[in-house]
Amino acid sequence: MAANKQKHILVGTHHLEQVGGSELYTVDLLKALQRRGNVTVEYFAFKRGKLARHIEESLGIRYKSRSHYDLILASHNVVVDALRKYGQIIQICHGTFPPLEQPSPYADFHVGISEEVCRHLERRGYSSRLVLNGLDLQQKKPMRPLNPTLGVVLSLCQSEQANDLLCRVCERAGVALIRHNKHKNPTLDIECEINQADMVVGIGRSVYDAMACGRPCIVFDWRDYNGRKGDGYLHPHAFDGYVRTNCSGRARHVEFDEDLLLAEFAKYNAADGPKLRQIAEARLNAEIICDELLHMPRYIGLRARYRKNIRVLRHRLRRLKRSAKRRLAEL
Repeated sequence: MAANKQKHILVGTHHLEQVGGSELYTVDLLKALQRRGNVTVEYFAFKRGKLARHIEESLGIRYKSRSHYDLILASHNVVVDALRKYGQIIQICHGTFPPLEQPSPYADFHVGISEEVCRHLERRGYSSRLVLNGLDLQQKKPMRPLNPTLGVVLSLCQSEQANDLLCRVCERAGVALIRHNKHKNPTLDIECEINQADMVVGIGRSVYDAMACGRPCIVFDWRDYNGRKGDGYLHPHAFDGYVRTNCSGRARHVEFDEDLLLAEFAKYNAADGPKLRQIAEARLNAEIICDELLHMPRYIGLRARYRKNIRVLRHRLRRLKRSAKRRLAEL
């Protein structure tokens, strides 16, 4: 894409009905693209709801209207499959477990938001580049100073088991606990909740949002696919290790109980808050992430196109074989 040419970019995701990690990633990416003078950005989703209305009414970004785009940035494989005829397409993969996050053979190139995801893509036979999560740091920022000693903890955990455990730990530590579950009480202004607390407990994007707001964090939740594993207190020097698995708890694989979590609470250091904000500014800024994504087409050379054609051919052959087997079974 020429440097001075107006670029038409489409950002796609599976749904924009409720607040979630990849959905908020999409919103912050759209805002970063919209701020660029040489970009016209639109969005796509199969299912539209609250977030889609926010994108259209508050941000003024239109739903897909063109028949061709200079570049498509798509989360989720079914979105790639639906949009592949509208232009060069990059699939952004946010995880290794969910079916929607698996790589589509129709993407021209793939991006992983963590080293863990990139390794997963490599095992599946897909080349990729690492581009970390991006946050709107103009919106997500420190709004009040931290207490020198821990006074209030915010749980962004999604399970009752995790929150019950944290409740017992907070009682033992003599600190207040605030709970916020995005599935029960979704918000587009999570920074307001985060800034009420001195420390945040959660995984994934919840940790990055807390870092952006200058809050120390404990990487922990209790998920069906991960159990009660966590990485514990996020010392600024440990970020590189934790981010390799998207601050998911799979860096250290510690199975936390009350005593172990209480020990992590004791590591609280208000001086870590500004340091984590600095890391967010350097590594998680949506403006920087946007630059990296816009330059992804440079990796789509003849070799990448050849590999894509081979993958698509194999994919179609597998589908034909499955279809033939079903027809034979029906005879």
